[in-house]
Amino acid sequence: MKTRLFASLAVGAAVVLGTTGCNLIAPQATTIEYSASDGVNVPESGPLQVRNALIVADEEGTAGNFVAAIVNDTNQSQTLRLEVGEGGSTVRASVNVPASSTVSLGDLTNKVKPLALEGFEGAPGSTVPVYFQSGDAEGALVQVPVLDGALEYLAPLAPTPTPTSTLIPATPSATPSPTPSS
Repeated sequence: MKTRLFASLAVGAAVVLGTTGCNLIAPQATTIEYSASDGVNVPESGPLQVRNALIVADEEGTAGNFVAAIVNDTNQSQTLRLEVGEGGSTVRASVNVPASSTVSLGDLTNKVKPLALEGFEGAPGSTVPVYFQSGDAEGALVQVPVLDGALEYLAPLAPTPTPTSTLIPATPSATPSPTPSS
């Protein structure tokens, strides 16, 4: 009788350990931090928190708009400084964020335009290094995705080509000469 009791306890323990043993060594997916959107979150950029950062470029990758939500939880106005790219093609920009507020660059429902990056170069589908810094913090270097306006919700955020004016030479037109009336 005691042997059956011990055997059933051993089998029960083996079943419990066998079915739950994977949880002892496998990481829990819900504890892994990640950006659940097209853009990336920027850790340790300073007192400002940068969320969902991405660049929407034109098809050629010769112009780009920076899109992100920048959160200022402090009671002082802060400036986010950006350095986009590397080497000789670095583009510098900055965004001022008032105290205790959020600036959503590219929030077209509230008529907030994305930040135009003059001289940007980056092909859609790639990532570019962007250095984010605010306050006295050291800042963070993050690979930011470059997307194009192919998706419907990104199309209004894509840079628009600057219209160029071309001069059309005037051609003399034949104007009828007045005829005397009788």
